[in-house]
Amino acid sequence: MHKLVIMLLALSFLACQPGENEKQGQKFVKGYNEPVKGVWLTNVASDALFSHENVVNAVENCHKMGINTIFVVTWNKAMTMYRSSVMENLTGYAIDPDLDPDNTGRDPLQEVIDEAAKYDIKVIAWFEFGFSSSHNQDGGILLEKNPHWASLDAQGELTTKNQFEWMNALDSEVQDFILSLILEVVNNYDVDGIQGDDRLPAMPSEGGYNTTVKEAFKKDNFGQAPPEYHKDYNWVQWRAEILNDFMKRIYKEVKAADANCIVSMSPSVFPWSKEEYLQDWPTWVNFGYVDMIVPQVYRRDKESYSQTLASQLSYVLPEKKYQLYPGVLIRVGEEQPSPEFFRFMLEENRRMGLEGEVHFFYEGLHKYEDILKEFYTR
Repeated sequence: MHKLVIMLLALSFLACQPGENEKQGQKFVKGYNEPVKGVWLTNVASDALFSHENVVNAVENCHKMGINTIFVVTWNKAMTMYRSSVMENLTGYAIDPDLDPDNTGRDPLQEVIDEAAKYDIKVIAWFEFGFSSSHNQDGGILLEKNPHWASLDAQGELTTKNQFEWMNALDSEVQDFILSLILEVVNNYDVDGIQGDDRLPAMPSEGGYNTTVKEAFKKDNFGQAPPEYHKDYNWVQWRAEILNDFMKRIYKEVKAADANCIVSMSPSVFPWSKEEYLQDWPTWVNFGYVDMIVPQVYRRDKESYSQTLASQLSYVLPEKKYQLYPGVLIRVGEEQPSPEFFRFMLEENRRMGLEGEVHFFYEGLHKYEDILKEFYTR
């Protein structure tokens, strides 16, 4: 009897202890025991991924500044930053040739994983291009190979927005293609997670006027065709729900492949994200389709940053807020925030109860090295 009491007391004590993702009452994203302090590592406006030496230096720099998560671009400009059988079979290119011009078998994704492991930095594969087929290339190689994958606007033309051309994200074959890339990485690489952004799952609300989509809409709406006004509430909602279902499928299939793989998304700010790109991301968070959400709170002044961040938090259930980390813009072209404004954004995040953030992008970090060390390594 005495032993049983001791055992029950021990179990009770353990049950009261903070779990792997909880410390002193603070919850963390699955797989973390601290807040996320991340950065996006790109192959655009950066040479960080273009040699093994550059990868080594970039990861070491991240470690020195207290970064604990690297979101490394994996899918961009209809090319992969890893050696992909899916893409080789489809296009003949196993990897972006600019990353391995001498065809040595180099694999930048694996290099980042290997280097990050030395510092216990998590690596999340970022599928930046998402459902976009090309940028200012009339659809590019993906639509050249599969013209029926194109998203059409109300005039029957290829859906184009901000010079990006788009695949039909509502088409099951296109969804299968994107998911095959995601699962290829999850199954073949020791990544800590995967991430989509404002192009995954997403599509401009101008798109989706394909015949099969219109017929499906009619079936669900008593024979009524989609309105020409692409922001019609019912039309936006109907298409957004299809992407919600795909988000749920991504989550389910990634977890089936690796239960510990983090599913992260970095959409535009809501509700603009839904009106413009059919991204109803509060549903993803609140219904458990993601482990982490990183809304792109890209603002250039204090008032709009504070207001936007507060509004994003308001769309998330209180018990889910630990999954939200703001995306902070620290460089676009040659433009960067002042050190004063950068400090303000980090302080504002803390004031709202957010102990971390993700920075866009790596090449902008150096300007704020002292501030980052103050916040991240103290």
